[in-house]
Amino acid sequence: MKTKIFQRAVKVCAGLTASVMMLTSSAFIMRSSAATYNKSVIFNSFPAAVNDGEPIRGVDISSILSIEKAGVVFHDDNGKEEDIFRVLHDHKINYIRVRVWNEPNDGKGHGYGGGNNDVNAACEIGRRAAKYGIKLLVDIQYSDFWADPAKQTRPKYWATHDHYTLSREIYKWTTWVLTAITEAGGDIGMVQVGNETNCFFCGETDMYKICELFASGDKAVRDFDRNILIAHHFANPAKVDHFYWYAKIMNECNLDYDVFATSYYPYWHGTTENLTNVLSTIGNTYNKYVMIAETAYPYTSEDGDGFGNTISKWSTGVNLSYDISVDGQTESLTDAFQAIANCQGRGIGVFYWEPAWLGVSGISQSQQRDNWDRYGSGWASSYASEYDHDVTSAGGSSFDNQALFDFNGYPLDSLDVFTRIYPQKQKPFFPKDLDNDNTITYPTNITVSYSKDYHQVRFTWDKVQGADRYGIAVYLAGKWRIQTQNITNTIYTSPKNLAPGKSYRVAVAARVNGKWDSANAIKNAVTVTIK
Repeated sequence: MKTKIFQRAVKVCAGLTASVMMLTSSAFIMRSSAATYNKSVIFNSFPAAVNDGEPIRGVDISSILSIEKAGVVFHDDNGKEEDIFRVLHDHKINYIRVRVWNEPNDGKGHGYGGGNNDVNAACEIGRRAAKYGIKLLVDIQYSDFWADPAKQTRPKYWATHDHYTLSREIYKWTTWVLTAITEAGGDIGMVQVGNETNCFFCGETDMYKICELFASGDKAVRDFDRNILIAHHFANPAKVDHFYWYAKIMNECNLDYDVFATSYYPYWHGTTENLTNVLSTIGNTYNKYVMIAETAYPYTSEDGDGFGNTISKWSTGVNLSYDISVDGQTESLTDAFQAIANCQGRGIGVFYWEPAWLGVSGISQSQQRDNWDRYGSGWASSYASEYDHDVTSAGGSSFDNQALFDFNGYPLDSLDVFTRIYPQKQKPFFPKDLDNDNTITYPTNITVSYSKDYHQVRFTWDKVQGADRYGIAVYLAGKWRIQTQNITNTIYTSPKNLAPGKSYRVAVAARVNGKWDSANAIKNAVTVTIK
């Protein structure tokens, strides 16, 4: 999908004059008109085992670090400059999706762009998300740059691998990615093995061989943490027979996965009624959860960075079934959630794609282009041409008119859709990094039992007087971090994100009078070895 978008946006941009592009980069509207559409969506039948029984209200903000470096700032509903992760948390987002590329650079420190999404970027995004109690969907694309239905180029260092070697590398790479993000403090709830893999993955086009590669990634996730959901992702549910075939072949190959995910862009991918029917059929036939991994819709046809938009009122050959307005965008996202809620208890949520991918307002086109090369804040830098031959020059964001923030980083009313997706649970905010300035009360007696068959650890502890809840704290990357919280009893099984083959210092934290405090040392921590 992304290759097609990039090429289309380049063609649009090529027709603009320099003076027009400079004007559009600075003449931004402050806020769009308020949305009047405010329908709620209720998941009447939601699987209790997923996301603590709460629908996934997700966004993909993979580009965030690069655009922040370029100078983009965000604001809260009151107009105050604010950390975007806090803004998303306050709008009830409970999941962030982040893409991971193997080596998105030329080896000389020049990133390919598109967010420069290497493992380090994913670690930082995961850490910042966890600070606000937001889980992570790790979208491992097994490429050095964009992977989509039209392009699934192997990473440079895997280019000459035979099938067996490639399969082993996928297992090792998946394990490494999850370990790095976890040790950085990220709370991984789901992993996507491949991105928009429509009978095309890591250079392979035989679906049975693709499933063998999928199986390596799936096994790596299961071996790492059996509580993490595994998703396989495809695009365009309007191609009904194709979707049924993908699901059938994966079933024939006995793939061990949990979620059948799709991209759903309403201007390309058919009706929500068809979407619900296709996903419900797959979910019920093969006992899988289903979700939308990507969706978006424009709120304006104006351009924010001089690069040109993928979709606008001038687009041809697309189905603009909603108004291009904040109201239309709001209705589109609401309908996407409703379509998943209608999937007969199989639907688990929706991710909006790149709702914050903006250019820097008020600067010239040459400055924008410099940002795309220097920070990787656009679709591609000029350095990407060595890997992706469709890239001829640096490019910006062709999705800024589909963001959920206006061109100056103020939230649109369409961001409020996430606050109207139910059921919702009250989740108090907890600090994630626990050091000497924020110490913790621990139960006096902790017993530990371990199941090697299921890689599960069970903790049992004495009740702490005055405690209203407990959390499992793990010593990671030099700090005590709460990995699991909101525990109300005195027994818990399987702390999250503990990798087999490693030993951890683990303790049970108690919250008393709304605070995690009082002890100056981790006196009652235990060492747990995951086998």
